[in-house]
Amino acid sequence: MLEWIVKVYGIAVQMLYNGTVGRQGVWYMAYSLGIDYGTNSVRALLVDCDSGAELASAVFNYPSGNQGILLDARDPHLARQHPGDYLAGLEWTVKTVLEKSGVPGQSVIGIGVDTTGSSPIPVNRTNEPLALLPEWQGNLSAQCWLWKDHTSAEEALAITRLARQHRPHFVAKCGNTYSSEWFWSKLWHCRKTAPEVFAAAWSWVELADFIPAVLCGIKDPLQIRRGICAAGHKALYSDEWGGLPDKEFLALLDPELAQLRDRLYAKAYDASTPAGQLCTDWAAKLGLRSGIPVAIGAFDVHYGAIGCGVDTGVLVKAIGTSACDCGVVPLDANVGDIPGICGVVPGAILPGYLGIEAGQSAVGDIFKWFVEYVCKGDAATHGALTAEAAELRPGQSGLLALDWNNGNRTVLVDPYLSGLLVGQTLHTSQAEIYRALIEGTAFGARIIIERLKSYGVPIQRVVCCGGIAEKNPMLMQIYADVTGCSLESRNPRRLVLWVLL
Repeated sequence: MLEWIVKVYGIAVQMLYNGTVGRQGVWYMAYSLGIDYGTNSVRALLVDCDSGAELASAVFNYPSGNQGILLDARDPHLARQHPGDYLAGLEWTVKTVLEKSGVPGQSVIGIGVDTTGSSPIPVNRTNEPLALLPEWQGNLSAQCWLWKDHTSAEEALAITRLARQHRPHFVAKCGNTYSSEWFWSKLWHCRKTAPEVFAAAWSWVELADFIPAVLCGIKDPLQIRRGICAAGHKALYSDEWGGLPDKEFLALLDPELAQLRDRLYAKAYDASTPAGQLCTDWAAKLGLRSGIPVAIGAFDVHYGAIGCGVDTGVLVKAIGTSACDCGVVPLDANVGDIPGICGVVPGAILPGYLGIEAGQSAVGDIFKWFVEYVCKGDAATHGALTAEAAELRPGQSGLLALDWNNGNRTVLVDPYLSGLLVGQTLHTSQAEIYRALIEGTAFGARIIIERLKSYGVPIQRVVCCGGIAEKNPMLMQIYADVTGCSLESRNPRRLVLWVLL
């Protein structure tokens, strides 16, 4: 891995000498931009490529829906987002970091993008999201289907059943169970519940692939360079069987899905291949230089894992609204299929390694639900409850909690499961419940670690990243106690941007 980072760094240094500046023999400072699309907001970060210093950042909260999420009171499993928020946030955050830093846009030499996923977007023949077209405004099925949308649970079960019967090798690579959070189950659910939207969608593009394509000015969905991260972990893609699932299998689900296959993609790429170059239109909008490289898109935790030093024996755990665990092993390692995880995919995290992903469907969302929805509190309430909970001894309250409030991603892969809290009395306090919820997520983390170890994935170190890991020492200590692992907290953004060049 170190050799690969050095290689990328070398390419970045070569890129410093460019254009008119290069011909004049003058060396200028060079900077890179990282764009991070989260569940509730998008953040841009500007970094000095020479020192790694973070110069400025900006956060744009998605304006649509409830804290950026489009909901339906009739269906608690539905979670969509408006693609227009992504584009508005892209322009605002990049302009803001340039203004705050005082760095001229001409000195930015590359852009990297990470997003949530699987978050597919229905688009037309020219790669425009349907939701941006007048005839589809306000139609929830025409929006981006956010990662946490679980409306396709029945379709996921059917995909699992049919794949186990007809193509067992398909699901063997993704834990032997397909998820309602993933690509094909969402598309199939759209086909069944909103056939007019499915018919209008010429193709579907993952958010992680869509934003780089927009920056590169790509108008043809077939010309988009898709990332192996989303394709391999969420869309049953593998070079072993020629890419996406074959038409014969897709026809077992729905003939329309089989027809769609030709309008998706034939090849997916790892992070050593760029998505393209910044187009003239978006260069003008953002105040940047056209032609600079745009990295291949990937999920937030995958690029975050690289920034946190993921390597053989190092598990990176990103703790946010949900939690995602990433590990790598060499391609020739003796690691087979692992039941209940989110995939073992060559090149999905680091080129030359098998990328292994697992996770929990809700972590920060559980704490947010309790504090803001149940207790009607805010950020100050989080702080106060954390301080009170830190004074409690393990098991002191007698409460036990399960972290299944948004279903279980690993290892049960069941969106129908729900959270559970037992042992409360008339004297149970808010702080006791808050601590029990944290402990419940910690035991969920332990189950994942034990599953990976039992199937031969070496774990000597656990590195945690994300806002919760950085800001909550009490949670980190509970996680260390429950998992029996020494945990490190690290901010991944600086190194991630080195890699994204």
